[in-house]
Amino acid sequence: MDNLTPKAIVRELDKYVVGQSQAKKVVAIALRNRERRRHLSPELRQDVMPKNILMIGPTGVGKTEIARRMSALIDAPFTKVEATKFTEVGYVGRDVESIITDLVEAAVTRGYDRKLKDVELKAEKLATERIVDYLCQQWPRGVAKAAVRAEGVKSLGVEEPRTSLIADKTSLKTKRRPYRYRQFVANLVKAKQLEDQLLDIEVGVEYEEPGPPDLRLNPEDTADSFGDMSDNYGLLTSHRSYPKERRWRKVAVKDARRILTREEANRLVDFDDVVDSAIDHVEENGVVFIDELDKLAGPRVEVGRDVSGEGVQRDLLPIVEGTTVMTRFGPVKTEHVLFIAAGAFYQSKPADLIPELQGRFPLRVELSPLSQEDLKRILVEPRNALTKQYQALLKTEGIDLVFAEDAIDEVARLAALMNERVENIGARRLYTIMEKALEELNFSAPEMAGQTIVVDKNYVDQHVGGLVADDDLSRYIL
Repeated sequence: MDNLTPKAIVRELDKYVVGQSQAKKVVAIALRNRERRRHLSPELRQDVMPKNILMIGPTGVGKTEIARRMSALIDAPFTKVEATKFTEVGYVGRDVESIITDLVEAAVTRGYDRKLKDVELKAEKLATERIVDYLCQQWPRGVAKAAVRAEGVKSLGVEEPRTSLIADKTSLKTKRRPYRYRQFVANLVKAKQLEDQLLDIEVGVEYEEPGPPDLRLNPEDTADSFGDMSDNYGLLTSHRSYPKERRWRKVAVKDARRILTREEANRLVDFDDVVDSAIDHVEENGVVFIDELDKLAGPRVEVGRDVSGEGVQRDLLPIVEGTTVMTRFGPVKTEHVLFIAAGAFYQSKPADLIPELQGRFPLRVELSPLSQEDLKRILVEPRNALTKQYQALLKTEGIDLVFAEDAIDEVARLAALMNERVENIGARRLYTIMEKALEELNFSAPEMAGQTIVVDKNYVDQHVGGLVADDDLSRYIL
């Protein structure tokens, strides 16, 4: 992050998102301010809060992509939620605190997977040793000899042992078996000449990982319910699964290697350290993207319980302004989590949000609708451009796919036309147009290996033009 200046951040975002320079600029400043905060004194650092961002613009113009690419750029925990999934706590829908729970879950899972990769080589070595132990215990000498044939033994450079073997499935302890025989078996396992050989291995059967307790209240809850609810907090510390028994399984050597490698890796990873690191990462670098915030700016319900959009806003308020959320991994502070909200605001405006929530999103940026030229650039410029994706996919079938310039122009024109004629869904319209244009080619690709297919304007018109000309049909298909 030290080398990511605001201009460098914008350049990185330009590789994936076309246009929207103002939104990229605001995001870049927010990220740089995070880095600046790390260099402050501890007393001042605690008082510097993140400047949350509100993106205003139609669907399909890059709001979500900017937030996702930004978090990937700084390797930050990221989660995306739709505001419409929530209603006021205790009634219908999900508790807004599940936003932070999902964020921590993502951080823990990613951190745990990375730790597993770090110990993978060591875990595989330990697993191989266990496989050799099992084989030495369970194999009579004749089985080993028949498994590899004389030429296989010779190629390994290990002399066939002459001492017989005592079979013992109930213990990993060897009974003074010759070192030469063990080396013989180890070389066979290393050379993967015994992959389909069956053996019995002992594995742990684990409890399912417990989920977070349900702390939402129903209208029928009484005061006595709070005592039972508080007891459930003990479950929050049970973030690991523990073996409840060991059992024997008969599997092939190749499957035993996978199972035992995972088991050994789990033993090598300090899960408590993973959780602590993940929570710290969330508290300092977490990014939450709240989409469809404009759907909450509806009229207030004056009678009965408030399960309207305003009720959701009031539930979001403490999370956004900073509070401590209890998760099954422990308490998580949200004071320095960056929140990016987005909405089209067609039928409402940001001023229709409750004042308290408006004040928690001081940075506001408007994203412009996509023009035909923008759609054309989206087809070819980003690293993950649609044309590049289709070329790579069909290359796996042995087909060289070439897009002519006039084909790109025509697809962009048709997408812009459909956005004007029906609903403006931005760049997402390109997916529909491209998929329909290449539908027949994708279907027949296995029989066309070795060919070069050129997609030009006539090709696009032939497969899509008729649908666009038919107003009724285009509304349903495109």
